Amino acid sequence: MSEVNSAGDGPGAAPDQGKNEPADRGAGAGPTPAEGGDADGRGTGARLGGWTRFVTARPRLSLLVALLLTALAVVAGSGVADRLGSGGWEDPTAESTYATKALEREFPASQPNLLLLLHAGGSSVDDPAVAAEAKRVTARLAAEPGVTGVGSYWQSGSPALKSRDGHEALIAARITGDETAAADTLDRLAPSYRGRSGPVEVEIGGPVAVRHEMQTTIREDLTRAELIALPVTLLLLVMVFGSAIAALLPLGVGIFAILGTNAVLRGLTEVTDVSVFAMNLTTALGLGLAIDYALFIVRRFREELATGAAPRAAVGTTLRTAGRTVLFSSLTVAVSLAAMLLFPQYFLRSFAYAGIAVVLLAAGAALILLPAALVLLGHRVNALDLRRLFRRGAPRAAEGGAAWGRTASLVMRRAPLFVVATTAGLIVLGLPFLGVKFGTADDRQLPSTAESHVVQQHIRDGFPGSPGGGLEVLAEGPATATQYAEYGKRIAALPEVQRVDGPLVKGDAAYFTVLPEGEAVDEGAQRLVGELRATHAPFATAVTGTAAVLVDSKDAIGDRLPWAAGFIAIVTLLLVFLLTGSVLIPVQAVLLNALSLTAMFGAVVWVFQDGHLSGLLDFTSSGSIETTLPVLMFCVAFGLSMDYGVFLLSRIKEEYDHTGDHQEAVRFGLQRTGGLITAAAVILAVVMVAIGTSRVANTKMLGLGIALAVLMDAMVVRSLLVPAVMRLTGRATWWAPGPLRRFHDRFGLSEAEAPVAAPAPATEPAGEPEPDRDPVEAR
Repeated sequence: MSEVNSAGDGPGAAPDQGKNEPADRGAGAGPTPAEGGDADGRGTGARLGGWTRFVTARPRLSLLVALLLTALAVVAGSGVADRLGSGGWEDPTAESTYATKALEREFPASQPNLLLLLHAGGSSVDDPAVAAEAKRVTARLAAEPGVTGVGSYWQSGSPALKSRDGHEALIAARITGDETAAADTLDRLAPSYRGRSGPVEVEIGGPVAVRHEMQTTIREDLTRAELIALPVTLLLLVMVFGSAIAALLPLGVGIFAILGTNAVLRGLTEVTDVSVFAMNLTTALGLGLAIDYALFIVRRFREELATGAAPRAAVGTTLRTAGRTVLFSSLTVAVSLAAMLLFPQYFLRSFAYAGIAVVLLAAGAALILLPAALVLLGHRVNALDLRRLFRRGAPRAAEGGAAWGRTASLVMRRAPLFVVATTAGLIVLGLPFLGVKFGTADDRQLPSTAESHVVQQHIRDGFPGSPGGGLEVLAEGPATATQYAEYGKRIAALPEVQRVDGPLVKGDAAYFTVLPEGEAVDEGAQRLVGELRATHAPFATAVTGTAAVLVDSKDAIGDRLPWAAGFIAIVTLLLVFLLTGSVLIPVQAVLLNALSLTAMFGAVVWVFQDGHLSGLLDFTSSGSIETTLPVLMFCVAFGLSMDYGVFLLSRIKEEYDHTGDHQEAVRFGLQRTGGLITAAAVILAVVMVAIGTSRVANTKMLGLGIALAVLMDAMVVRSLLVPAVMRLTGRATWWAPGPLRRFHDRFGLSEAEAPVAAPAPATEPAGEPEPDRDPVEAR
């Protein structure tokens, strides 16, 4: 991290330069008074652009407006967590969704979402005293407002509602209304039903209890994660910047982005469903990206101050250089997150809403509010250097940057070895993903001590036929009893079927309950869904149930995944081309970014599906990965990887525009951004690990998986693979056909303000390396 400190140990500190290292040509573009500018940077030699003039003209007013907007966001976003849903994994246009809604309307008892588990202790559930109390509880529950379809073992005598040992049995019911109304009803009912009731002990479970407990747990865990992440992040920022004043700036940007996004999500809940899981992404990206962008801008500002530029001129140069890179970076992250809008599940769409909002707000704050603060602070941005309390003597600022330069030189001297070794290593780490099994989110997302998890585990372990895990077949249209009976025989003859119950008829509608032979969502149950849908019937049928929802969700994701991947790839290729003017670099960026995610996907399967480290990380493995999670993690991690890629490529491009020396540009770019990218990745990883301390398994997977992805990207791909690949491609890396080159000259942007030497066109083939030399020594 020391390289990030290089320009900020004091107003007069020089940029980190080894004795063989040239000064940063991109720095110092803002003139000093000696070069003909005014003391405030507004002379003819330091004419600020329109945007810079707008941002810096009224800095106090800008910060006051930001403070007022933040206060409004606090008010507008209050209570947002209570309005967020905990579902959203199903396709709203799927057959299973249609059938579920029809059954809820016509046969509410077929879709119970509330289960009361009654323990009779050492007695049998058929004991007269136990049965009498159970019937009383059943009748009382049936009389509650907002509850329908109440049934129990003591009413129906169904063996599926009685445990194998005879000491436990179930009361099933449906709480009506949407997720918010159902949660309110559960809050009202639970205290008066939970606990000892005569000779029985009552515990509460079922899907509505699982969702409610998950929502509450996530809200509590998010508060704890923020309490962990904020002080640790502040400490790391102090270590990176040295100055306590500079360290507080990224946190301010992050808090503005988080509070603003909460207000946006609160508004969206008025018109659409939003997942409670999106709040985790809001916190993680709000802090992570705000820190990334603020690190980049504050560092460049301090470099400009170190060259003697006045604060206003330093801000102008920073916005025209690092500001452009931040703009490109935010667009690439937003594009990756926007791809989730192509999927129908509101779980994924919610992350797009939250992610796009927080990215744009973080970038806006970094490009508007942060420059205003820097104008007002000036050289005081370097004040309160707390590192002096922990060190002796003067810091050796150049060492970090020089170390990254030496790393780049070593990698480029052995480029083929590093390309083969890192690529092979990343592929090996990703191999466990070949054995991925997709499933649905259930109670096992919660801690093993959570009441709804305990209830569902009792049902899985002790009840026959997995109650609630069967498939329902909705039959619509006029039919005779004979036709229903014949259809029931046909589906009972299917190889995966254990038992068929029904039909239960109401007018021209009926439904059958089909229990599969194995687990509720295993491969056999999923095959059974297709077999049921293919079975001929003299009436319209629709299949729902846990396995049917999973099949439909997988189909929806599979249908849209190529479109989402194509959208991300095409827009990313275009943005990176506009940044670099190269045809090859965008292709390299997309491929290397995708390669950097292999370790994350391999770890997700090895840890969370196969259950390795489940004891250490304190979660229960369900033996599968929820279908939408890999899509979410890819979009988020790919966007963050591009974030770091843009930081590195922009500095390489700037140096190449000035010198035309490809190998030196790669070395110089890594030297100037290696510490910055690593520091940003470590800080973001800390935030994600704080999110990963959640007691909900999916949130734990999201946080820890993305933390691993950003660290692998920064420390392996950006530090080793990118310079090695660019060394092999040589100056052909920068080639573009004439029409595209002219297009870039007109519309492209880069961190460099203006090249001082136009490099000669690349003529050597892509595969021919340049002469093997150490650019540091050559200098």
